[in-house]
Amino acid sequence: MPSPIETAIRGTVTKGLMKLAAFNRNRLPQPTQPHPFLSGIHKPMASELTLTELRVSGTIPPQLNGRYLRIGPNPIRPPNAAAHHWFLGDGMVHGLRLQGGQAQWYRNRWVRSTAVSQALGEPPAPGPRARSDTVNTNIIGAGGRTWALVEAGGLPVELDDELNTLAHNPFDGTLKGSFSAHPHRCPATGEWHAICYDGPKTERITHVVLDAQARVVREEPIAVRDGPSVHDCAITRQHVLVFDLPVTFSMKSLIAGYGFPYVWNPAHPARVGLLRRDAPGSEVLWCEVDACYVFHPCNAFELDDGRVVVDVAVHDTMFASSTAGPDAKRITFERWTIDPQTRRVQREVLHEQAQEFPRCDERRTGAPYRYAYTVPVGAEENLLFNSHLLKHDLVQRSVQRHEFGPGKVCGEFVFVPRTPDAAEDEGWLMGLVIDAQADTTDFVILDAQQFEGPPQAVVHLPHRVPPGFHGNWVPAA
Repeated sequence: MPSPIETAIRGTVTKGLMKLAAFNRNRLPQPTQPHPFLSGIHKPMASELTLTELRVSGTIPPQLNGRYLRIGPNPIRPPNAAAHHWFLGDGMVHGLRLQGGQAQWYRNRWVRSTAVSQALGEPPAPGPRARSDTVNTNIIGAGGRTWALVEAGGLPVELDDELNTLAHNPFDGTLKGSFSAHPHRCPATGEWHAICYDGPKTERITHVVLDAQARVVREEPIAVRDGPSVHDCAITRQHVLVFDLPVTFSMKSLIAGYGFPYVWNPAHPARVGLLRRDAPGSEVLWCEVDACYVFHPCNAFELDDGRVVVDVAVHDTMFASSTAGPDAKRITFERWTIDPQTRRVQREVLHEQAQEFPRCDERRTGAPYRYAYTVPVGAEENLLFNSHLLKHDLVQRSVQRHEFGPGKVCGEFVFVPRTPDAAEDEGWLMGLVIDAQADTTDFVILDAQQFEGPPQAVVHLPHRVPPGFHGNWVPAA
């Protein structure tokens, strides 16, 4: 542990660097073109809405009783475009309440960071803060409560059922360190597993476990170097998978004034760690992989011979040239087979088309599964979303395509089973689809087993919901 003097010196140095970064941020040359994540379909919404008279086409399944929630960045005030990164925008949550075959309401609410509260003329939301209190990446239901999440040291924010901010809440004080935007729930235990990192130049990451009541029961450190950005993880019945890949903290970018100081670092070895769920972090088994970057795995499982399989959306590089957002030149959907004996990772391309946000029937998390649902995207800086959704049959090795139509832009879709014991793929897929020409949005419900057919239901929203990050279905209690 550092001494009090060492801690004080580090704190003073950090404050000095942050002041220098803020000074340089104001000196960055302004871009000559509109910022790709502040204009067009990414233009932020300017107000909070509550809509109760919603037009519906088709029939909303009466079994659906709960809320569809989606979160993403939506700056409340125009940021410095030269320094702005898509990942840094103020968080905004969008929600639709479904019950009895009806769409009862749509709401959107900013997650109350200190800056958002000031902009709205409100007192700050209660609760402790980390270096940044902007929370904009994922939203889940855990322990009967609603949590907005972000990575890199930001603390969870608890929301009420109508999406109002209750508090910045480190799981009722049980979280001592950082958290992640991507915890994964184990269907067998009800626990949530996450790999977390705590911002600039960290020399460790942490395996954090929440119990079914959303209280932290494990914070196990894992040694790393260079301060890697670990966006997500995966779990199997016995292991948690750690993606330590060549995107790392850059002091040069921070001092230059860029708010998201993580860049492609080819000197950082690419590896995947296998850690037994209850083992000390020192026992992680590191396995080499070719240099690349992964934001999101779909699912992972163990083979009888001890190898581990994980399906991932793979970017050839990341943040190699852009300071505004993702900038990979090639993105593929791949199956990685990790061999703990040779400590190598075999990569197999499942589909060549650029795609992201892979999801599965999460009752199969950590176990062999058949179906994956992904969103085709454009590579390079704009990460333009596409007008169709893909469904992969990983047994037959076939792909189906649902086309939403010209001018439509779809985001991540989540699978909801028809009943708790329904077969895999027996249920619905739901998500938001923008009509770029009309500047409106549809909440679309597809029958997963009739994937290429017309939607089962569409809830029409009279405004554009900007493309965001992640959404989930939270059933009513």
